[in-house]
Amino acid sequence: MIPQSFEQWVNCITNDCKINLTPEFAQQRLAIYENQEHAETQKFIEMYGEQHLANIINWYKRI
Repeated sequence: MIPQSFEQWVNCITNDCKINLTPEFAQQRLAIYENQEHAETQKFIEMYGEQHLANIINWYKRI
């Protein structure tokens, strides 16, 4: 399931993936996802699309 809201995403990351959403972790992920040239970002777009990438970036900024 692809999360459609911030709350769903937080639940998925913290409970399903067992990742602690710290500000430091968020900054690390933003450094990748805000770089359109990064291979991981390009793969993410291929798999989930530009809109979901925009959602993820906004959600990481909320952390």
